[in-house]
Amino acid sequence: MNIALVGMPGSGKSTVARSLARRLQLVSVDSDQAIEQRLGCSIRSYFDGHGESAFRDVEEAIVDELTAGGSQIVLATGGGTVLRPINRQRLRERATVIYLRASPEQLAKRLRHDTKRPLLQVADPLKRLRDLYADRDPLYRECAHFVVDAHGTTLSVLVSRILMQLELTPPARPG
Repeated sequence: MNIALVGMPGSGKSTVARSLARRLQLVSVDSDQAIEQRLGCSIRSYFDGHGESAFRDVEEAIVDELTAGGSQIVLATGGGTVLRPINRQRLRERATVIYLRASPEQLAKRLRHDTKRPLLQVADPLKRLRDLYADRDPLYRECAHFVVDAHGTTLSVLVSRILMQLELTPPARPG
């Protein structure tokens, strides 16, 4: 079974995925990196040139491909992957989904110098993060098997908590 990490931009999905994969001796895959490899350009550049809908189409295809295979991976998803119902369904059915939860205020501190995330290149990033959180938190919760607080701890402790959660209460596998 795959493991997929979902959460807001800056919640640590890519970093946690790499560390978790090392501990589990699995391959770590970042869907944003896979998308950029497929596109041959940065997400921001593609987003600017083609719009969000076209980007989400590519993202949907990549998530489908990454979770459909027979190999086990730890997948770090993009923050907006959950916006499409088909992505939430596929993730929930094909992976153990962990929601790395962090507040908009915590994320704003982490991302204050970020220039790569197209949705945060606005005059008031904190307001944008609050709006995104309000829209996305229910979607992350809908597809997650577990919710883990991603703030206020070290990477090592966070990964250990996830591993403990996976060991103690594995989710029911699809039919």
